[in-house]
Amino acid sequence: MTTLGAMLTSPGWRDVVVLAGPAQHPAGITGSFVVLGVGAQPEGLAGRVLVVLVVEDHRDWRVDALISRAAAAGAGALLLAGTEPLGRGAELLAERLQLPVLGCPDPLAAHEYLRRVTAEPEVLRSDLVLRAVAALRRAGGDLPSVLRTTSAVLDRPVTLAGADGGTLAGDPLEPEDRAALVAAVPQVPVAWAAPYRVDLASGAVLLAVAVLSVGPVCWLVARLPDVVPAEVAAVPEVLTVVAPAVGERLALRRLELERDARQRTSLLGELLHGEPSEAARRRAVDLGWQLDGWHTGIRIGADGQVDVAGRRTDVVEAFDAEGLRAVVVEQGDGWSAWITAVREPTATEVQQQAAAIRRVQRRLVTVDTYVGVGRVQPGPSGIATTLAEAGDAAGLARGRAETGRFLHVDRLGLAQLLLAWTRTDTFQPAARALLAPIKDQPGDLVTTLAVYLDTESSLAETAAVLGIHRNTASARIAKIQHLLGVDLTNPDERLALHLASRTTSTE
Repeated sequence: MTTLGAMLTSPGWRDVVVLAGPAQHPAGITGSFVVLGVGAQPEGLAGRVLVVLVVEDHRDWRVDALISRAAAAGAGALLLAGTEPLGRGAELLAERLQLPVLGCPDPLAAHEYLRRVTAEPEVLRSDLVLRAVAALRRAGGDLPSVLRTTSAVLDRPVTLAGADGGTLAGDPLEPEDRAALVAAVPQVPVAWAAPYRVDLASGAVLLAVAVLSVGPVCWLVARLPDVVPAEVAAVPEVLTVVAPAVGERLALRRLELERDARQRTSLLGELLHGEPSEAARRRAVDLGWQLDGWHTGIRIGADGQVDVAGRRTDVVEAFDAEGLRAVVVEQGDGWSAWITAVREPTATEVQQQAAAIRRVQRRLVTVDTYVGVGRVQPGPSGIATTLAEAGDAAGLARGRAETGRFLHVDRLGLAQLLLAWTRTDTFQPAARALLAPIKDQPGDLVTTLAVYLDTESSLAETAAVLGIHRNTASARIAKIQHLLGVDLTNPDERLALHLASRTTSTE
């Protein structure tokens, strides 16, 4: 049964306001009954809303009398023409009798909508579907236009959500709504799957219909703030009509994405195999790629099933958010990227850039990434060199969770060159003995030390990688220095400890 609270959230009752009494009736609303004026003598209303078409003065004593008669007749609510305030006596009376008194500029329209909701839900459903079809014919050709049109027809927020609940287009879902949607809908829907209803703790409802297209699974989702049964039944019908139109736009966009991805991948392939030809240089200019200058290569790998072409925009936006202008190309199970500078960056600038790239990785929270960064290399041929280094670093980073699965070639240094030696029978016992004072201490001090040295003694990055507070990281480092009796500002001691921590972490 429809409740008064739900009706007050309904589009057809947008202009209805509560003038007095409770905004909810425990028995719900069974329908409506129309009278001309305040002198009416209603009987046997049994939960129906008493609708008064003409009210000259809301402070008239006859309104007070009508409130009493409506409550005695069992009305679910009293709806008056107009939204002017009631007299104080009428407000107190409505509160005492627990009768909601409502106001509306057009009470007849409110009555008609309530009648449809309670007595003719199939008419409401048909009307919404016909309006959606007519509106889609007039809508623009792009996906945002289709979603805006659907939202306008339903007068509800409409979202195109991915399998992870992330917003692909339209109104974004709240985090709790997103989590509830992902938990309720299947990861691989089929064409005949019925619409899904997700009841939220807030009392709101998500209604989702699968959009089947050439790309990954996605869902067309409408959010209703409360349950009006007729609307809950009608909205999925509209979404089912709209879903093929959304799927068509997604297919067209997918074709464009894959065409552009092939162009980028083809050109990158030429750059990786020698000096670019004049034709390749012209294509690079068309794509906005700068081949001359100093390049820093980046390899972002992704574990699991990832739509590399579809998620490229997310990667580009992550770079942009950190102020990095990067060329991003879909390649294999991830993305190859590079950043170009007009002059050779200083050592400090290289470190700052690496820190920014680490933050880019953290922004890609919905993708399980591992990242490698190459050294700065000059000229067109330098793109291939730095990307090769970045690829090697990414391969190492993939298995090193203690570094946040991020490695920078400039940060590998001597420790990486000597890594083979650290695996020998001679070095490993010495490494274990060196770190023995901190091995069984609370807080995993060995891993903390390794991360601290990998991040070039950055407490902020150490804390971010380990997921702890900066003060906690600082306290751990101080404890490590005390227990080992070392000075981590001493290069020789840093190198020995770095090699030792790397060795024990691979055992």
